[in-house]
Amino acid sequence: MGISAATFLALAASASICGTPLSAQTPNAQPGAARAAANGGIWKAAVPAKPVQSEFDGFDPLGIAAGAKIKADCSLNWIDPDDDKRYCFSSGTSLEYFLDQPRTNIEQARRSWRKMTADRN
Repeated sequence: MGISAATFLALAASASICGTPLSAQTPNAQPGAARAAANGGIWKAAVPAKPVQSEFDGFDPLGIAAGAKIKADCSLNWIDPDDDKRYCFSSGTSLEYFLDQPRTNIEQARRSWRKMTADRN
C-alpha cells in the first residue's frame, strides 16, 4: 500500500525546509564539497535562471494539498498536457508521488489553495 500522504509530506517538508548547509552537517567535509553545497551543488544548472510561472505561486502541490507551503524552485516540474499549466515540486519523490494520481492531486491542491488564499483576504 505504501506510505500515507501525511507521512510522505512530513518527510518531504523536513527535507526541503531543513536548509542546513552540508558543511554544518558534516564538519569534516572537504572544502570543495562544502563550497559546492553552498552554491547549489550539481543541480544548480537545472534551476531556471528566471522565475517560472507556475500554479500555486511556485509551491509544491502536494504540500498545498496538505495545507503546507513548501517552496519549490521549479528545477523539477510537470506541465499538464491537458491545460499546459506548470506545477513545481520540491523533490523528485514529491513529483513521482504526484504523478501516481495527477488529477486527484491537482483537485486536492486546488481545494486547499482556495482555502489558503481565502484566509489571506
